[in-house]
Parts: sequence; structure tokens; C-alpha cells
Amino acid sequence: QVQLAESGGGLVQAGDSLRLSCDASTRTFSAHVMAWFRQAPGKERDLVGFITWNGGTSYYASSVKGRFTISRDNAKNTGYLQMNSLKPEDTAVYFCAAGSRSNGEYGTRAAYDYWGQGTQVTVSA
Repeated sequence: QVQLAESGGGLVQAGDSLRLSCDASTRTFSAHVMAWFRQAPGKERDLVGFITWNGGTSYYASSVKGRFTISRDNAKNTGYLQMNSLKPEDTAVYFCAAGSRSNGEYGTRAAYDYWGQGTQVTVSA
């Protein structure tokens, strides 16, 4: 069983930056693909992006590409989401997720076996 815990959310102004962290309770973190999702009130939980187990490949949703960066430190069992040039439409609860590399379909929620509890990010205009 893998437990994930996000931290770093908060209230910021448009144009600010924020870094979220995702701490994993497993030594096998390096065997998992890691993703960030977000869910705004009344909306679906959407993919922000993901990074492969060794950090060699990453993917971003078009709405955040060029502004957000996903990284990971497998030695610390921690993943990160660096968010720059934040916009009010980025306001959401952000979730990290981890899934086995064998699951495939990393762009879908079904690929991820483990989820954090979420952290709120609010961007004011």
C-alpha cells in the first residue's frame, strides 16, 4: 500500500508561483509513474500532467504547458509540481497520484492506483 501526502497549497495572486510536494510512503516510489490532477468545484478531476518512473518523460495538459513543471526525487520518495504564472482558472484542489508503470494509459485516472488527499490552490485575480 502506498500513501501519498500533498503539501504546499495556499492562496496566491495571479502571476505568482507555488510549488506543491507529494511525499510517498514507499521505497518503491521509483517504480511508479506519478501524476498531478486537479479538480475545480463542480468539475471533473482533470489531468495536469505526469512523469515517468525515472523522470525521463513528462507530459502536460495544454492548459498548463509552459507554466507548470513536474519533477521527482526518487531518493526522497517525493514528487513536485512547480506552478508559475498562476491564473485564477488554476484554482482547484490538486491531487498527486501514483501508478504502476505496467498500467499504461498514463493520461487517464484509471492508470493510478494511489491518490493523496488533495491540497487547495486558490489564485485571486
